[in-house]
Amino acid sequence: MAQTGQRVDPFRNFNFLVELDGITQASFTECTGLASTTEIIETREGGDNTRVRKLPGKTNFSDITLKWGLTASAELWSWRQQVIDGNVVRKNGSVVVFDLANHTEVARWNFVSAWPTKWEGPNFNAKGSDIAIDTLVLAHEGLTRV
Repeated sequence: MAQTGQRVDPFRNFNFLVELDGITQASFTECTGLASTTEIIETREGGDNTRVRKLPGKTNFSDITLKWGLTASAELWSWRQQVIDGNVVRKNGSVVVFDLANHTEVARWNFVSAWPTKWEGPNFNAKGSDIAIDTLVLAHEGLTRV
């Protein structure tokens, strides 16, 4: 807990890595979808018809989208190909944030039972000079911050 008057800067969004069981992919340029939503069940209690109670329902986790510069590595494509071939291999993973010096882990989200639900290849343009970006979308069954 910070002391009164002590400045606490938020963490930067660019100093992160993604860990996936058994996959040693190079750096990801973007990671989105760290989110969960709990449904609201509205109900009325007998005798109290003027008020609606809101109870928690099931919790859903958003898909995680990873983007990275195209390289010779085919590990993530191979994982996606397994799903296409009917062999869904689930992996656990983590999104880890580091301090500015890149020495200390400052935040971590673990996700479980992930599998690639979508792959999107890069857009090519002979007139451009941008990096070719691959995209992989992961469905998963749970997210926790540790």
